[in-house]
Amino acid sequence: MQAGWPQQPPQAPRKKRSGLVVGIVAGALVAVMAVGFGVYKLIDKGADAVFPEATHKLVVEKAVLDGEFTLTKDVSDTEGKQIEDTPDPSIRDGRAVVAQYGSEENGMLVLSGMYGRLAAPDLMTGKMLEGAAGAEGATVAVPPKEFTPDGYDITVECQVVQSKEIGLTVNSPMCAWSDGNTAGMVAVLRPDDLSKDAKSLDLARTAEDTAKVRSEIRKPIS
Repeated sequence: MQAGWPQQPPQAPRKKRSGLVVGIVAGALVAVMAVGFGVYKLIDKGADAVFPEATHKLVVEKAVLDGEFTLTKDVSDTEGKQIEDTPDPSIRDGRAVVAQYGSEENGMLVLSGMYGRLAAPDLMTGKMLEGAAGAEGATVAVPPKEFTPDGYDITVECQVVQSKEIGLTVNSPMCAWSDGNTAGMVAVLRPDDLSKDAKSLDLARTAEDTAKVRSEIRKPIS
């Protein structure tokens, strides 16, 4: 009896392409969202601007959105330092936090934030989004829209930014907030979103996610 062919050992499953794309997009968004803070220096300097008392700060938590996303990279010492080194007369005692999170389903969340004493928070939200949309290789697919998520004391502004990554068109929903002490942008991309048209992305959900993240990372200064 002729021996049969030896069986091939089981091969490890390939990493999903969606996970690869999301990972690449996450790295790109870190740089894009940092640009959002860079343009804030264009705001009217306002010699009579009033700087509020510093009562809150931002921290990089190990997990956000009730544990759905866990920390993969804290680049506050590198990307955040570039934000801090951007001259801005409208911010005093500014410190930056920049972090990247991942989920078990190959989703990603990028946080880019600043805390300190902010003289013009009403202007800062729009300027952050404008800067992110104007970064190299980025365009606005869905223009900014305001949301006030139920149960949160903050209004956030959201948009969809489109970019090209490894030959694919990627639409990234992102939202921004600002108050007298903290400002930040949050981008959330789940694998199912990769195949969606920009206009079909749920910005209301991203707004709620952003408000939730803000509540988790914004802490009183002891």
